[in-house]
Order: sequence, then structure tokens, then C-alpha cells
Amino acid sequence: MALLTLVPFVIQANEPVRIEEGVVEKVADGDTLNVVTAEDTKLKVRLYGIDAPEIQHVNKRTGIVTKPGQPYGEEAYRVLEKKVLGKKVRVQIMDIDRYSRMVAVLYLGDRDINRELVQEGYAWAYKEYLKGPYASEYIDAENEARSKHLGLWQQANPLPPWEFRKQLRKGQER
Repeated sequence: MALLTLVPFVIQANEPVRIEEGVVEKVADGDTLNVVTAEDTKLKVRLYGIDAPEIQHVNKRTGIVTKPGQPYGEEAYRVLEKKVLGKKVRVQIMDIDRYSRMVAVLYLGDRDINRELVQEGYAWAYKEYLKGPYASEYIDAENEARSKHLGLWQQANPLPPWEFRKQLRKGQER
């Protein structure tokens, strides 16, 4: 019996590691934002299980494009900003990524914002990283958006952001 207490508790991949609440201070793009908690802790959050089209990056001083964007990248950013900027949210942290961002499901009240973005056609279900019940929910939401030709699905053959980033890396290696 004592042996059981020595076995470490393993968190299931589909359960949050921790839950925080705070106000969205900044939206960086269609799947990344900053949340400030009541304790004034700043969390950089990457939305779990989704991938939104990339936005164009421009050097503010020179006006030169430093990173190209994708179709619907700006729209995804604006939709997320309109939904959550300045609002109190619940952040269900699932993981921490290699950039030290909290990878999380974002809730506004009972609304799963990650799923909404996919369902409205502003993000892909990021199947490579989806686990548990979120996988079927987000994949179903993507299929619904595709069938209704919503958002980015109005394009004939939209390029997923992970493929877009891979092409950018290949272009930089030359």
C-alpha cells in the first residue's frame, strides 16, 4: 500500500495542467495573445489545438515586410481581437511550448474560443497536437466550416500555416 504513494501522479494529456483567469491585454495574431491575471502575472498564451493563418510582419521603423502573411491571417487576428480583447477569460493550460508560451484552451464564459475560431473558418484544427475530446470537437468544427465554405475555406485550396512556415524556412535556407 505504501508503494502506491511513491508512484508519481501522471497528468493526462487531455486535462489542464493548471487553470488561470485574467484579462486579455493584447492579441498578437490569430492564435496567440497575452493575458494578465489578478496577481498581475503576464501570460503569453498560444491557443491549444488550432493553427490560424500567419499575419504579415512589418518593421515599424522602415515599413519593410519582414515576414509575409497568409490569406485570412489578418481576418483571424481581428476576429480573435474582437472576441476577447479587454475581456475576462479562463485559461486552461494544457502544456508549455518551446517558446515558453502557455498552450491553452481559452474560455470566454462557457464559450470555447479555440473551437469557435475553427468553426468560423479562421483556423485549422491542429491535428498533430490535438488529444482527447478536443480532437473530435475541433476536427468536427473544421469539417463544418469547410462544408459551409466559411472564412479561409472560401479559398479553393488553402495552405495550412504549418506548411506555410515550412516553405518560409526552406526559402531562408537557400
